[in-house]
Amino acid sequence: MRIVKIVAVQPEITQRDLRTRSEEIMDAVQRGQAFTVTRGGRQIGELVPLRRRRHFVSRGEFAAMSRTAPDASLDTFRADREGAAAQELDDPYAR
Repeated sequence: MRIVKIVAVQPEITQRDLRTRSEEIMDAVQRGQAFTVTRGGRQIGELVPLRRRRHFVSRGEFAAMSRTAPDASLDTFRADREGAAAQELDDPYAR
């Protein structure tokens, strides 16, 4: 079996394109498009949209997400917590 990795190719724009078509390019970035910026034929950077973080989740959305979440065992949670707390920390200066 051969595994093929698919890599999304983002369009390349020159530094000059960025300068002369900045409004058009920034509109595309705002819509989610990413670009690789080149200067003298060499890639020098990427222009990528910011990931938008949601700060508020409504009660209805939280309830809907919770319905599909796996059941959590309180005993398993406590055992995991105790196991993590019981680990000994190595002293890097104790050599």
